[in-house]
Order: sequence, then C-alpha cells, then structure tokens
Amino acid sequence: MSSKKKHSVDTSDWSLTDYEFDGHQKFSIKNAPGKVEPLYDSKKDYKQKLGSIVKRIDELLEVMYAQNRYGLLLVFQAMDAAGKDGTIKRLLTGVNPATVQVYSFKKPSDEELDHGYLWRIIQRMPERGRLGVFNRSYYEEVLIVRVHPEILTDYQRLPQEFTKDTKQVFESRFDQIRNFEKYANDNGIKVVKFFLNVSEEEQRQRLIARLDNPDKHWKFTTGDIDEREHWPAYMEAFEDCINATAAEHAPWYTIPADDKLNMRLLVAAATLTELESLDIDWPAADKKLLANMESIRARLA
Repeated sequence: MSSKKKHSVDTSDWSLTDYEFDGHQKFSIKNAPGKVEPLYDSKKDYKQKLGSIVKRIDELLEVMYAQNRYGLLLVFQAMDAAGKDGTIKRLLTGVNPATVQVYSFKKPSDEELDHGYLWRIIQRMPERGRLGVFNRSYYEEVLIVRVHPEILTDYQRLPQEFTKDTKQVFESRFDQIRNFEKYANDNGIKVVKFFLNVSEEEQRQRLIARLDNPDKHWKFTTGDIDEREHWPAYMEAFEDCINATAAEHAPWYTIPADDKLNMRLLVAAATLTELESLDIDWPAADKKLLANMESIRARLA
C-alpha cells in the first residue's frame, strides 16, 4: 500500500499479538487479563495517541472508499457494561461518516425470527469501500443462546428435530459462522472480532455507577443482574466461541477492558493494523481523463 502517511503513532511495542487469536494458538479465558499496564502517561497523552491513530484510520478509509474493492467489518462482543458503545464512539469520532456503517443488534423482531439467524446480518454487512461496525452480532447465537438453550425451543421457532441435541446445534452454528466469514473475506470484506474482556468485579462497579447516576438509568435493566449469575457459563461460551471461529482471515482480539482508555487505544491500534494489512491504494485515473487532461484544463479555464 503506497498511500502516504500524514498522521501516525508508533504502536510497534504495544504487543497487539498478545491479544490476537487467528486459529494458530488456543485462547484461555483464565489467562486473559482484564487489565494491563497502561499505554498512556496521562489523559492528555491518551487523547493525543488516540487522535493520531483515528486520523490515520480516517485517511485509510478515504483510500478504501475511493478504491471500492475492500471492506472491513468490526464485530464487538462483550458482557454488559464492558464499554462497547463508548469504544465505538471514540474510534469513529473524527472519521468521515460516508466511509462508515454502524449497526447495533437488538432482540430479533418477529420478521427476523421467521428467517435464519444470519438473514438480518447479511442485510447489514458493509459495502465494499466501507468500514462496518456491529455492536453485538450473530455471535449472540453461540453465546446468550448457549447459556440459555431454552431460547432455541421456546423462542426461535426452529423445527423440533433440529433442537434435540443442543451441543450439535452450536457445533453446526460454528461451522456456519466460519463459512460465512470465509464467504465475506472471499468477497473483499474482512471480518475482525473484538472481545472486550471486562472482569466480573469491574462490571459490578460499573453497574453500581449506573445506578448512582440518573443519566445512566436508561442503560440499566434487572436483566444485567440476572445475567451476572451466569458469569462462568458465559466465560466458557466466549472461550469456546473464540477458539472455534478464530482464523487468519477473521481473527479475534481479546482486549483487556477494565481500563477504558487503554481498551480504546488497543482497539484503535488493532483496527489500524487490520486496515494497513489490506492491499488498498488510490485508484488510477481514467485513461480517457489522462489523455484529455490539457483540453479539460482549458475548458475549466
């Protein structure tokens, strides 16, 4: 890629490979830290570093948009209060909105439940030339549905013969997800997944902070407390999910999330790394334009 760098920050010593899983190594949730040494010296230093990375991301997105051959999809998965919304907001603040498509997946509608679980996903995939961001995604089908398998039989309207063996259901879904991400990659859209790894204690403190702040009450539901009771089951589901679906063309980044500022820097740096790995460059000028450059200048004059 020959697009000239106008803004940059050296992230070579940030050890991003420590958090990346591409199918060549096994991910262990018990060995995944929720917090690491900060990459910033102060809040001012954090803002400067994040700003430099985001500016470079914006530059590359302009090139990718103009070339219109590649796309990048960022998938964010995490427990409640891990910081998905804030991370996405900071990552995209200052980026040309024409180059970005963001979608937040909620509880499936009746129409969506009448189709396979990937139906609503396919409609929201980013176009070539754009950065797509999913706040939650099709991975809910092997996370929350695995922790609550009654969703399969009582809610998802699947034929009974397909839900008798729930273990087989999730093995099949892993296959489907792997194939879907390979299909996306083979059509120019690389899929990169982020697991924002917040610790149970840090989540507890953030939920209490929501209770203490009236402006955050809209974010709080009793369901958040109910799901905390299933923490070990969710951690097992995340571990199995990451190990089953990590691939070179669709890697996972398991980002320590107890320090929000550090988390945002790591996510931004990983996003920049993935953009820089794509073979993108400014498209060549049309031959007819080049041949008639002088006459066009004359007409404009």
